[in-house]
Amino acid sequence: MKNEFHMRVHAIATVILILLAIALKLPPEDCLWLLSAAAAVWVTELINTAIERTVDLASPDSNELAKIAKDTAAGAVLVSSVYAVAIGVIVLGPSLWEKLFG
Repeated sequence: MKNEFHMRVHAIATVILILLAIALKLPPEDCLWLLSAAAAVWVTELINTAIERTVDLASPDSNELAKIAKDTAAGAVLVSSVYAVAIGVIVLGPSLWEKLFG
């Protein structure tokens, strides 16, 4: 299933994020930003999955409104993912840059 794949990707990204935070010895407030951003992605992905499954159950045949509901839920995941990447760049960027090139 497509969402199981996405859950694996999110799990791997979350583990990498935690390991980077530990390796870079980030302060607690930076870790809070990173974990909050990761949680936002997890929450929207779970809601997206629930909406997709419910729509599939309620409307097994092709339906324009069902498509709009699914696309909107997927859009929420995209927005939260872009937010998480932005937070990651802002929080991890300077420390990674220093570690790699400083």
